[in-house]
Amino acid sequence: MDNWVSYVCLGVFLLGYVGITLEHVIKKSKTAIALATGGLLWWITAVFGQVDHLAEKIFHAGSEIFGVVAFLFAAMALVEILNRYHFFDFIRAQIYKLGLGDKGQLMTILVIAAVLSAVIDNLTTTIVMIQIASRFFKGKNLLIAGAGIVSAANIGGASSPIGDVTTLMIWLAGNASATTIISRGILPCLAMLGVTLVFMCRGIRGDTRDEKDEIVPKLTREEKIVIGLAFGSFGLPLGATLFGLPPYIGLLTGLGVVWLVIQLLGHIDGAPTHLDTSIDDLLKSTDSSSRLFFIGILLAVAALQALGILSWMSGLLYGDGTSTLRVVFGNVGLGMASALVDNIPLTAGALVMLTTTDQSLWVLLALTVGTGGSLLVIGSAAGVVAMGMIKELTFFTYVKIAFLPVLAAYATGIGVWCFQYFVLGW
Repeated sequence: MDNWVSYVCLGVFLLGYVGITLEHVIKKSKTAIALATGGLLWWITAVFGQVDHLAEKIFHAGSEIFGVVAFLFAAMALVEILNRYHFFDFIRAQIYKLGLGDKGQLMTILVIAAVLSAVIDNLTTTIVMIQIASRFFKGKNLLIAGAGIVSAANIGGASSPIGDVTTLMIWLAGNASATTIISRGILPCLAMLGVTLVFMCRGIRGDTRDEKDEIVPKLTREEKIVIGLAFGSFGLPLGATLFGLPPYIGLLTGLGVVWLVIQLLGHIDGAPTHLDTSIDDLLKSTDSSSRLFFIGILLAVAALQALGILSWMSGLLYGDGTSTLRVVFGNVGLGMASALVDNIPLTAGALVMLTTTDQSLWVLLALTVGTGGSLLVIGSAAGVVAMGMIKELTFFTYVKIAFLPVLAAYATGIGVWCFQYFVLGW
């Protein structure tokens, strides 16, 4: 941050951010604001020539954005297929059989979200669980459920090396092993999930009546085949990374296979499928606005990274990275910052600035940056997707519902980690 262009770009970013948060006040699309902000930052950077090897950095940023958006598109398409093939109705039927009220249903859904996000990614988990929640809750209870799912999915993702991009980056960089991430992150994550459950369930009012005759009691053979293949597709991103391929290659491959199988089943059985209107119409039904919003946000963050602003922020937090307490406070501060800025570039900056070899401190970074994004709805990919899927879940609605519960959970998780590290010596 040693030139006026960097300060101008930071100001443009903050102005765009304010515009996004005030979308319903100024009556302007947050997607349009995000795209304009991201594009303008790169225009300023290019015109005033403040970045060396600009074309290379644009290409790198574009590659990362394509990977994220392609992954998101494939995930949403697979979820829509699961929806058409009655998977969510089937899950709803199983939960319905438990005879729970809205509070019990919310607890069940949040626990499933946390467990699922440790196995698949938290973005996909959010998409899946919001689809399920929309069949249980209405009105304010649905908003609470959506906010709770975002928090639970991010918590579960932080407990596993493959559950979140943050933990994956730290793991692949060799700063913490998979067993260390799990063993030293599981207790803080369980504590955070417990606090989230308590606070979110307190906000539930009344009980949504679930009509039994709306539930599909049994899946057909074709439905089971398609559902099994769709869920198997969510495991392909991990397999892709093991062979040096980007995760979206795995998910796109899975989508293609499921697509072909759906068409083959229709020809073999000679019976109509749930996709009579064609798979192309189904793909068009996925929300394009949320994907464009995500592109705009990532463009803006990539510009800040290219200008060195994110590295400057990391330097302020960590110093030379040799003091344990400075690193702890830096990780906590970086987690709070992830509520405003995407956690991927923040983690990338930390990988450069933080020089410690203490694996537990890297686990703390994964916990804070992975879950701190839940403080605000635009702080994580899960929150952005939730906004797109639940239109009433605005920035300020999320703050009112989730900020204090997530902050309490965040503090609790850090407290448990500190007890492990400073008292138990983990």
